[in-house]
Amino acid sequence: MWLLFAFLSAALLGFYDVFKKQSLQNNAVLPVLFLNTLFSSALFVPFILAGRFTTILSGTPFHVPSVGAETHLFILLKSFIVLSSWIFGYFGMKHLPLTIVGPINATRPVMVLVGAMLLFGERLNGYQWTGVALAVVSFLMLSRSGKKEGIDFKHDRWIYFIVLAALIGAVSGLYDKFLMQRFAPMAVQAWYNLYQVFLMCPVLLGLWLPGRDRHTPFRWSWSIVLISLFLSAADFAYFYALSYPDAMISIVSMIRRGSVLVSFLFGAWCFHEKNLRSKAVDLVLVLIGMFFLFLGSR
Repeated sequence: MWLLFAFLSAALLGFYDVFKKQSLQNNAVLPVLFLNTLFSSALFVPFILAGRFTTILSGTPFHVPSVGAETHLFILLKSFIVLSSWIFGYFGMKHLPLTIVGPINATRPVMVLVGAMLLFGERLNGYQWTGVALAVVSFLMLSRSGKKEGIDFKHDRWIYFIVLAALIGAVSGLYDKFLMQRFAPMAVQAWYNLYQVFLMCPVLLGLWLPGRDRHTPFRWSWSIVLISLFLSAADFAYFYALSYPDAMISIVSMIRRGSVLVSFLFGAWCFHEKNLRSKAVDLVLVLIGMFFLFLGSR
């Protein structure tokens, strides 16, 4: 069952990336991110209140149980990790084609494996090393595709932003497995969304508001609401998948990166991005690499 939720999360995450790209085009990044956190938290406040004052949702996946101060600290750390990844990712997404951002983000499971090897002394098997090698090759080929659009992977700061966002996202993925084995999924999702609003307030007021006249102005778009809706649904399916005792974070993480198929197709169809043939080859290599990671992680 957890595999079905992982695939559902991947599909929803692909549409989340599409609406995020649409919202960020010629728009100020930080207000879009703030509104995303605001709308997402607004979706979960009723569930928090229902869990606190009623028993109407008790026994359902939507119940938000009361948690102690120590648990809130763990969730607050989750909020900080995710928000850090989002800030870098949103800026990178604004300035780069979706057909480049998607394949880079799809290498996140490789980062999880390499991080586990470096931090926890885990050893990779032959299938996993093959997946890592294919991911590296695809990244190098993607840099060649980017050069055709004037994007130099070695000197483009937005590439570094996307890579850093993916690295922090990999850390978040490892931390998610820790959280889901100890706390209720809805408690984590509801409270971490709410905490992100409070974390974003000083960022918005301190970084964007004073110099807003010197940068891209903010414009409202209904796609910003869709960012929150699809992200919240994707995260719900993701956390629920991880709540199963036999769920494997390595497998769930790989399946979620399948969202790149949705974002790549919409990047070609809706945003009319260029050099699709060479990028498609890079994407196929990433997907083959993910398959080898799957074989090695069973």
